[in-house]
Amino acid sequence: MRIAMIGTGYVGLVSGACFSEFGVHVTCVDKDAGKIERLKRGEIPIYEPGLDDLVARNVAAGRLSFTMDLREAMQGVDAVFIAVGTPSRRGDGHADLSYVYGAAEEIAQHLDHYTVVVTKSTVPVGTGREVEAIIRRVRPDAEFDVASNPEFLREGSAIGDFMRPDRVVIGATSDRAGDVMRRLYRPLYLIETPIVITSLETAELTKYAANTFLAAKITFINEIADLCEKVGANVHDVARGIGLDGRIGRKFLHPGPGYGGSCFPKDTLALVRTAQQVGSPLRIIETVVDINDKRKKQMAERIIAACGGTVDGKIVAVLGVAFKPNTDDMRDSPSLDIVPALQAAGATVRAFDPAAMHEAEKLLPGVEWSKDVYGTLEGADCVAILTEWNEFRALDLRRVKTMLKRPVMVDLRNIYNPEDMAKAGFTYSSIGRPTPAANPDGRPTTPSGDTDRG
Repeated sequence: MRIAMIGTGYVGLVSGACFSEFGVHVTCVDKDAGKIERLKRGEIPIYEPGLDDLVARNVAAGRLSFTMDLREAMQGVDAVFIAVGTPSRRGDGHADLSYVYGAAEEIAQHLDHYTVVVTKSTVPVGTGREVEAIIRRVRPDAEFDVASNPEFLREGSAIGDFMRPDRVVIGATSDRAGDVMRRLYRPLYLIETPIVITSLETAELTKYAANTFLAAKITFINEIADLCEKVGANVHDVARGIGLDGRIGRKFLHPGPGYGGSCFPKDTLALVRTAQQVGSPLRIIETVVDINDKRKKQMAERIIAACGGTVDGKIVAVLGVAFKPNTDDMRDSPSLDIVPALQAAGATVRAFDPAAMHEAEKLLPGVEWSKDVYGTLEGADCVAILTEWNEFRALDLRRVKTMLKRPVMVDLRNIYNPEDMAKAGFTYSSIGRPTPAANPDGRPTTPSGDTDRG
């Protein structure tokens, strides 16, 4: 089979490379000449573990190529995928569909045989029908169908998610289109992946419903964590206790500074606006959006409190600025709220991130960037962990303690055990867990109750 993939951003590049690994001939198309040239040289514009090897292997095998010429890319294809950006529109929060609709017009100009036009981008309900209407208006004689095939890729583990997905959702307007999409995903039948065939509208809404539910689950456990701090409970034990219930599940019950990234903030807001527009408001998701926005701003207050109530004239060492580990994505990262707030309070922020500093430099002016973890800590008054990169999980605590002016750590990802940190002599603050008082020469003064976290 042959497909064209319009857009070489996160979704388009990962999906295109993975389809080529299935044996499909994939041509990725982008209007950015510089990006296409870099991809032809084997330079990957995003950070995703394993993607560079996957791209190189399939380019060498002749199954994956890159071009700016959509007409060339569409020759003989079974399907053309639209995988362009749908950012939040300025002013109202609706998804900006201008790139999707622009791609639809260009596709229409080059249709010369039956082709399935697939929206891979995350789009509001009704977008597929509008794509169909655009193509019909431009080319009334064209033979095509429109399908929706939302992606469910997690940054940092996207290749595994594509190759071994929980499910594949396909919204098709005809049996013929459904058959083409089933053939594309035939390799997944070997591992018995559920293939869910629905209407266009159902597939489009399924993507938003999934992401907003997960965002709500994160927000729920964050609020429970705040309650735990007030009543002396341990949020990890609460999460385990409810997560073992099969109706709830254990995933996405880890507290932190709030969700970020390219999907949850944008998709929750877009679904809220769509629901309001059609007169069926989603009060739960409206609240989730509001709570999450406020939570990220509140995290700086935790760090300031740990520093004795002021950071004026102090150095705060920040470990991690990407919204999650194993990505360089800074979109809606909590660090974009936390770091400026610390600076506004008079702090000097010194930071390190294994992958995101090249992007963060543009977004966080005034930060002192370090080359490694320990270079960040020298002479700092406090260290704050904002992203749970693996290399932050096993720091040499004795070394950390000697490098800091005061042994103060604010762990917004709960990657350390409070009891261990107290024994090591740290004034340690985390999310939703009792904190023993630091006692470097003996035992902590209160038990943490957290026996299964390291």
